[in-house]
Amino acid sequence: MNAEIRRLSASDLELLLSLRMEVLGTVFAEEKKELDRAAWAALREENRRYYLAAIDAGEHIACAAYAGGEIAGCGGVCLYREMPSPDNRSGNCAYLMNIYTRAPYRGKGVAKAVCEWLIGQAKTQGAEKIYLETSEGGKRLYRALGFHEMKDYMKLE
Repeated sequence: MNAEIRRLSASDLELLLSLRMEVLGTVFAEEKKELDRAAWAALREENRRYYLAAIDAGEHIACAAYAGGEIAGCGGVCLYREMPSPDNRSGNCAYLMNIYTRAPYRGKGVAKAVCEWLIGQAKTQGAEKIYLETSEGGKRLYRALGFHEMKDYMKLE
């Protein structure tokens, strides 16, 4: 399947929010059950603020994948700078996120097309370090794209 990738802008805010909340509702299905309507609405509002600030500042690039005129999936990349180091001399980083394919389109190359497009965008912006978090189901795709496991990372709870 050929997916057409379209960059989304702040003028696509309602679509961005709809897709983001769909992704969050799927990925965090158990956590969503614990949130009331007001908490979910507040989370949507925080995402709205994020998109308005980050897209205009060039800190976030979002896209949607279309197949046959329908939205098949989406993704985004956060662009930022960290302290330069031997493995990232410029300090420019990209964090892929929201790589998501709607159920009817899974296994048809949509996520791969989204990732390749976002990686290209990140590299065009000078990112030398590109990484992501993944579910077990996504590891095969990401390995095929050249990603490898990162070790020695921890998260504060």
